[in-house]
Amino acid sequence: MLPWLTGQVGNASSKHVFGKEAKTAVETARGQLARLIEADPSEIIFTSGGTEASTLALRGFAPPRGGLLGKIFNPFRLYLSPADHPVSIETALALAQEGKVRIRWLPLDAEGRVDLTRARGMIRASKGLASVLVAHNESGTLQPVRELADLCHNRGLLLHADGAQAVGKIPCSVRELQCDLLTIAGHKMGAPQGIGALFVRQGLQPRPQVQGGGQERGLRAGTEPVALIVGLGKAAEIALETMASTNTRLATLRDSLWGRLRVIFGSEILRITHPTLALPNTLFVALRGMDSGTLLADIPLLGASTGSACHDGRHQSRLLGAMGVDASWHKGTLRLSLGRGTTMEDIETVATWLESRAHRTA
Repeated sequence: MLPWLTGQVGNASSKHVFGKEAKTAVETARGQLARLIEADPSEIIFTSGGTEASTLALRGFAPPRGGLLGKIFNPFRLYLSPADHPVSIETALALAQEGKVRIRWLPLDAEGRVDLTRARGMIRASKGLASVLVAHNESGTLQPVRELADLCHNRGLLLHADGAQAVGKIPCSVRELQCDLLTIAGHKMGAPQGIGALFVRQGLQPRPQVQGGGQERGLRAGTEPVALIVGLGKAAEIALETMASTNTRLATLRDSLWGRLRVIFGSEILRITHPTLALPNTLFVALRGMDSGTLLADIPLLGASTGSACHDGRHQSRLLGAMGVDASWHKGTLRLSLGRGTTMEDIETVATWLESRAHRTA
């Protein structure tokens, strides 16, 4: 990124030599990101982040206007889970309020995954789109994306997969997932904040939500932020090279942390993260009858959270509620995320901190 922050200032849409250099850098990054998800570079649309990408996916295919006759006779159905990311939920609610879509809520099972048996009975042949997380943004639990894609396609619907939490951490081949749209958030995979992308399968043309100069195949206007795009491309390249070895190490550390916490808290701790079908770096737990916000405030050196940074107090219990978890656990949620630099010493330190502070808080 450094050259594009310290002197190279070409506009990738300009035809002069500086613009051509910028265009080459942007297209190189597009290719790097495409290789990570096994897409064609032409299917990558750069955005300002995951939120804009998901907004383009949902709003881009919803009807441009509502109408009573359409709502009654041929409604556009939007399927999603009540525990999806706030961008999908809030966008869906807004579209429904505008009279453009009819929302159907896909239920979760006790493990926090979309209940496929019940989904098959709900998703009907019609105009519409289903949206599902690849990995839940709090628990890290993986969703049955391929199975939902097959179900949707058999009934004439599109499938949007929100891969913000997963792309760069686990293999997310769009050919394997069979999704039509895939959200990518740069900062979740080591790129800078403020850059993301939407995979749009060839042949699909969502309505642009940012209009203007026609950049990004006319789907996202605005001068391309070359430095940020270059950073996303490099992050994708690094992720592709290191993912396998990093995942093995992180999964071992995560399971070691869970083992320590289970010994410390016994029956007073509940693992929300699926034991096998989950991101290797995420451990989402709940402590019965405890306020995890108070607990974390007492451990200022621990960079953990009560849930996703995108969830505020209104949303925090959506996942646990959708899973049917008893309310006595809801205030005690704790998301512990490991990174490339995490060591076994860190695991021991965090376990010790939580043990001493939890007992003090209790």
